[in-house]
Amino acid sequence: MGSLSLSGICRHQFSPLIMLDFNQSNHRIEKAGFVRKPEKGGLTITQVASPLRRPVIVPSLDNETVDRRDPNHVAWTSVRQERWEGELVVQGEIPLWLKGTYLRNGPGLWHIEDYNFRHLFDGYATLVKLQFENGRLIAGHRQVESEAYKAARKNKKVCFREFSEVPKSENFMAYVGDIAKLFSGASLTDNANTGVVKLGDGRVVCLTETQKGSLVIDPNSLETLGRLEYSDSLGGLIHSAHPIVTDAEFLTLLPDLVNPGYLVVRMEPGTNERKVIGRVNCRNGPAPGWVHSFPVTEHYVVVPEMPLRYCAQNLLRAEPTPLYKFEWHPESKAFLHVMCKASGKIVASVEVPLFVTFHFINAYEEEDEDGRVTAIIADCCEHNADATILDQLRLQNLRSFNGKDDLLPDARVGRFTIPLDGSPYGKLESALEPDEHGRGMDMCSINPTKLGKKYRYAYACGAQRPCHFPNTLTKLDLVKKKAKNWHEAGAVPSEPFFVARPGATEEDDGVAISLISEKNGNGYALLLDGSTFEEIARAKLPYGLPYGLHGCWVPKE
Repeated sequence: MGSLSLSGICRHQFSPLIMLDFNQSNHRIEKAGFVRKPEKGGLTITQVASPLRRPVIVPSLDNETVDRRDPNHVAWTSVRQERWEGELVVQGEIPLWLKGTYLRNGPGLWHIEDYNFRHLFDGYATLVKLQFENGRLIAGHRQVESEAYKAARKNKKVCFREFSEVPKSENFMAYVGDIAKLFSGASLTDNANTGVVKLGDGRVVCLTETQKGSLVIDPNSLETLGRLEYSDSLGGLIHSAHPIVTDAEFLTLLPDLVNPGYLVVRMEPGTNERKVIGRVNCRNGPAPGWVHSFPVTEHYVVVPEMPLRYCAQNLLRAEPTPLYKFEWHPESKAFLHVMCKASGKIVASVEVPLFVTFHFINAYEEEDEDGRVTAIIADCCEHNADATILDQLRLQNLRSFNGKDDLLPDARVGRFTIPLDGSPYGKLESALEPDEHGRGMDMCSINPTKLGKKYRYAYACGAQRPCHFPNTLTKLDLVKKKAKNWHEAGAVPSEPFFVARPGATEEDDGVAISLISEKNGNGYALLLDGSTFEEIARAKLPYGLPYGLHGCWVPKE
């Protein structure tokens, strides 16, 4: 096995097996307190041989876990090994109040054997943790052990339908059988590579858009514990990849592909049973619009109906189309529906300008002087009604950037106004001038105490152009309509996740956490002050990690 060089981190090279594995007598190869002193101008790693509860088999860097065909940015390269854990040396100062674990989920393994996946969303899930306590930081990552991942490793090929990947049928009869499995859901992936949430009862669940892809994990060891089996009889194959999760409830949308519409459902902590709040029938189009996420207010659920709609024909195709499982239907128009959480009654259903969004940011109720709710305001990362953003996320596009051409489609903070006076139309405007954040916008987080309420600040990924992917972190001030931006040349940051300081009275009193992938193959954890948006700490990882998607915070009890 080749050694893993940590050039610029410590003076020595060592095998990743030494970091994680045990020898045959079941003793550590190296003492767990393995500490290197920093060189001038560099960072180091302490306790890279952190004790583990059981022996771990770590794939060699010379086998299929490394995509050696990609000489480009580590953000788009498969994760180097299946599992790693260690304590990092911190440059700067981690606030002592920051006690808990930040978890980030996302696609991290983009090939099996010599076969390379095509789309960012196809990769098998890699779960990353940053565990903070008393100013110290322990990091780690581990592959989520879905049935799709385990079957691919065992059979050395794709075995389930991923976002754009379809198992190759050996003959026509096998293809017919696969179609039957598609309708039953048996051939759909459970590769939970999109988000990770902490339920009100303490369970931590990785999610994707298939309902079977709801996997419970241990937030400390990152071990996959099993599938979250919903105990109701609601059926269906897919749901919103981003539920609304609080200590009191779990809300999600179940698209109905047969009788186009959406079920709005709630699950209480400590149960696996989803109960229907109400149903929204689609106003138009051959199928429901894609609902990757949706917003809520204190009293209402907002159900989006995008013209980017699910497409049964594309689901059946063996090869992906430019819009993958969807079709663009501008003639079907776009709508937003508002449902009362308590009664399930639809209180507004308005036509809005065409839009494309993956991620809603927040929503709140606008009141008049007498305290009556007159409108719903809903903000999202809006891609100017341009569905080509999906195809821009092909790995070939992400890996081929020359650093000069400006290839990232424009995006903005889209602000919907939904009147509650019976008007048939709503508005869609920019919440602030898009040039404030480089006309790039996605991957937002807010102070969780502001969920469903009037808010001022959001933290997101923006752009410093020319670029082909969001490459900055940005703090949005939606009152002053200004943005503060963080940028380092060649860096690809993941979603800035905001953690509020306990007892804080100001909305932006806290930290924004992000994981940074560097073009030179390195990477680090970054903490920015939530108020000033200036760097307060960073800690270098032993190697750069692939780009990840969404995270959650698990506070230390």
